[in-house]
Amino acid sequence: MASRKTKKKEGGALRAQRASSNVFSNFEQTQIQEFKEAFTLMDQNRDGFIDKEDLKDTYASLGKTNVKDDELDAMLKEASGPINFTMFLNMFGEKLSGTDAEETILNAFKMLDPDGKGKINKEYIKRLLMSQADKMTADEVDQMFQFASIDAAGNLDKALSYVITHGEEKEE
Repeated sequence: MASRKTKKKEGGALRAQRASSNVFSNFEQTQIQEFKEAFTLMDQNRDGFIDKEDLKDTYASLGKTNVKDDELDAMLKEASGPINFTMFLNMFGEKLSGTDAEETILNAFKMLDPDGKGKINKEYIKRLLMSQADKMTADEVDQMFQFASIDAAGNLDKALSYVITHGEEKEE
């Protein structure tokens, strides 16, 4: 006889799959693989679901042991049911839905690179990001620059658009 927790998870898995059976089409295969690796790291007890204990263990593995139960409960409540891999992907799809497509970011880059050299001065971009629209802080801009290719002259390469949309630089 299955435990109540198992029954709850089995029913939740069906709900999660029905909630967004097409979620896989929203991501490239490499992104799905990266999400799968992240999910596997977080699913500490390897039962196919991320629960409160998994979150506690994940935080502990990162050195943070003072996470409050209400914080963990709030994280879990973001999902519409038990968090299996499909639900996990769906949650990230919702979070990332505001991220512009790489092509859009490349077009914006071209507007700031009228000579078409594929480079923009780092300090120029920093001033723009800190003074226009949704203003970023200096720390936020510096954090973004940690993942950007910056040449000796202080210029950003257009590969930054890939970093913004995928999270890391392409391996050539």
